Amino acid sequence: MKILLVDDDPDLLSVTSFALQQAGMLVVQAASFDAGLSQFRREQPDLAVLDINLPGGSGFELCRALRSESTLPILMLTVRSEEADLVRALELGADDYLTKPYSPRTLIARIKALLRRTSGEAPPRSEAGALRLDPGALELHVGNAVHRLTPLESRLLQLLIANAGQAVSAERLLKHVWGRRAGGDRQLLKQLVHRLRQKLEVPPDTPHWLETVANVGYRLRP
Repeated sequence: MKILLVDDDPDLLSVTSFALQQAGMLVVQAASFDAGLSQFRREQPDLAVLDINLPGGSGFELCRALRSESTLPILMLTVRSEEADLVRALELGADDYLTKPYSPRTLIARIKALLRRTSGEAPPRSEAGALRLDPGALELHVGNAVHRLTPLESRLLQLLIANAGQAVSAERLLKHVWGRRAGGDRQLLKQLVHRLRQKLEVPPDTPHWLETVANVGYRLRP
């Protein structure tokens, strides 16, 4: 398994690379935006781990560039845990995040979980009413309109469509989308639902597909 690790801290880059290699992963290193993009295009990694603060361009910009060319899993590293940073990472297509300082064991566990969730063949199309999800192409068809989705949006919508008309608990959605119990991700789930609503309910006179069920979670109305 090949991992692209992009961080401008040489000590952290060295220590993290060693830990990943000890876990049996092949690591491709980069210390800047340009080097990270170049290594990505040259090495075609299976997953990317990106620091937010990079010379020559932010990790956010690198995430956007990688996502425009690939559906590989992306994990963002940040010393900040501000909501705005997490929301921006999600909007750009990141699949997960980890706040510094972190232990190598935690990073390895997150990477393995991401790879498990994204491995295997693409799931089949899913439909509910006028909605049709194509997870393999990361596309949502609403009638004649087509919306591009991030991997996280696709996983969230897949579970909601599979349970159309029924309330799905926040805990179940968190586990399906992020692969772990994480109370801290509830705000990310809220933001993910908000972004899906923006795509589902445009123009404003279209039906309200996605409902909040108080003290439970969310329900997709077919």
